[in-house]
Amino acid sequence: MPPLNNTTSDIQTPAANLSKFSAYLQLTKFRLGSLVVFSAVITYLTVVEKIDWKQLVALCLGGFLVTSAANGFNQIIEKDLDKLMERTKNRPMPTNSLSHTEALIFCALFGVLGTILLWIYTNPLSGILGFISIVLYAFVYTPLKRITPFSVFVGAFPGALPTLIGAVAATNGFGSITFFGILLFTIQFFWQFPHFWALAWFNDEDYKRASFYMLPSKGGKDDASKFQILIYSVFLLIVSTLPFLFGFVGLLSISVVVLCGLALLLQAYNFYRIDTDQNAKKLFLITLVYLPVVQLALMTKI
Repeated sequence: MPPLNNTTSDIQTPAANLSKFSAYLQLTKFRLGSLVVFSAVITYLTVVEKIDWKQLVALCLGGFLVTSAANGFNQIIEKDLDKLMERTKNRPMPTNSLSHTEALIFCALFGVLGTILLWIYTNPLSGILGFISIVLYAFVYTPLKRITPFSVFVGAFPGALPTLIGAVAATNGFGSITFFGILLFTIQFFWQFPHFWALAWFNDEDYKRASFYMLPSKGGKDDASKFQILIYSVFLLIVSTLPFLFGFVGLLSISVVVLCGLALLLQAYNFYRIDTDQNAKKLFLITLVYLPVVQLALMTKI
């Protein structure tokens, strides 16, 4: 009778299962996915005339699944590049916490399920937009990051699509894109530039290790980059007033929106004058607060 073999390779301990679960959770970028779902849900509640709770649950779950799929595919593609950067070297793919096959099956399953949920329980156009967001983020934006700074502009489309998906989910039938939905999409689209470029500024050295062009100028941390951060902050303030100008929200809502926009613009100007990493971090933190506060203000419509 052969001896018993109690090696950990043969027995899946609770700790090992927990570690695997944690790796899958990391693959989804759970916190980022939650913020994306928040944007979609807030937009749904802003646009919808009468809440359909089945739609809302499907939007939450389906939105999280397609976002997780896009984030996961991104990490699969960039596995070898993530090893080079401090901020990404401990992700599940570079550390081999998940195999290529495990991650691929997980992302494909999440992508398909998320698209189906959005298609069936909200409307087909929401499902189509969810699928498009996966393709644009994982298979267009991701490879462009090593080719051109224009990649951030391309990535801003899937980055803002959750807002549009939320607006479309609030409509009936096949789904339709309303003008109000386009305005909300536009605000989130322009918000991404000061938000992401501020992040890219104080992570520039890390991105250079993977040869990523994440700042708007190929010169990296130069005058052209910080000027564009300032200009897009101005654009953001302008487009954020459009829901009021077209009569979708009231005076109190737009007052909050404008105050938030001015606070962001002031820090963008401070950063333009004194381009330290510390000022870039302050701008990044302001953008994190800006978006949910503005979205909630627009949701009230008062």
